[in-house]
Amino acid sequence: MSSKNNNKINVPEARAAMDRFKMEAASEVGVNLKEGYNGDLTSREAGSVGGQMVKKMIPVRTAKFERADRTAVGHRVTVTCRAGLYL
Repeated sequence: MSSKNNNKINVPEARAAMDRFKMEAASEVGVNLKEGYNGDLTSREAGSVGGQMVKKMIPVRTAKFERADRTAVGHRVTVTCRAGLYL
């Protein structure tokens, strides 16, 4: 069974920006990433960099509102809703 690699940048001019983005994500999670080959990274380190990149690419929306408490008359409750795109 052959595997197809879809891990390509659609816009070749964006490669430098993606590399900067990857370096920024690596520094945020404390991974020592260097230019070029990074085969000495553990799976956990590489995954944390990729996870941080996805986290920054997919925004999470938060909304807060108050409503009447359904169990106690005259009380109000603050409700927080978080919504994001999960693939």
